[in-house]
Amino acid sequence: METLSPSNWKEYELIDTGGLEKLERYGPYILARPEPQAVWGKALPDSEWKHLVHARYRRLKGTDPAKTDSFEKGEWIRLKKIPDQWIIGYEYKKMNLRFRLGLTSFGHIGVFPEQAVNWDYIYDFISGRKKPGMKVLNLFAYTGGASFAARAAGAEVVHVDSVKPTINWAREIMESSSLDGIHWVVEDALKFVKREVRRGNRYNGIILDPRHTAVVRKVKNGSSRT
Repeated sequence: METLSPSNWKEYELIDTGGLEKLERYGPYILARPEPQAVWGKALPDSEWKHLVHARYRRLKGTDPAKTDSFEKGEWIRLKKIPDQWIIGYEYKKMNLRFRLGLTSFGHIGVFPEQAVNWDYIYDFISGRKKPGMKVLNLFAYTGGASFAARAAGAEVVHVDSVKPTINWAREIMESSSLDGIHWVVEDALKFVKREVRRGNRYNGIILDPRHTAVVRKVKNGSSRT
């Protein structure tokens, strides 16, 4: 088994984890959020967390952090001055992405930084192909890090997510990253895939991220069918 860790971030840092929380730096701002898998003790004392953190996400009563890995009910507690939205960058080779972040009511902020290793892989795989014009389908695409990596490498990208505000958010990130040409689809992923099968549409790569763990399906002949 190979352990992969994102190594090209300059504006993100995982500072500490423990006590079912994680402490992270996104650009100049430090956030504390629930992390159900962090069942160990914190490396830093609570006093240091309080000294560093700009905002902490707190689940509302009745939400069990041990039974969910999504932040559905909660609120942000601002402890220092922090804007509602800000931008951080991610660079890898000729890929230059700019993510617009925000403190959402469900605890996400617009990017999953641990996925950067997958973005790098997608970019390298597509860039290294001898034949240009690859077509990539990104399902459950959220704000689109994998979509942007594929597009930056030259692929034609179809980006599918069922939440329209998330698609709008992804479009903002695309424009701020000086990219264009992504085909946006607001629809349930399974319904869209079934229709693509009926149409006979084919893709060279399919990215599946239903629980924020990306899988890239590769086929020997260079194409795959939905």
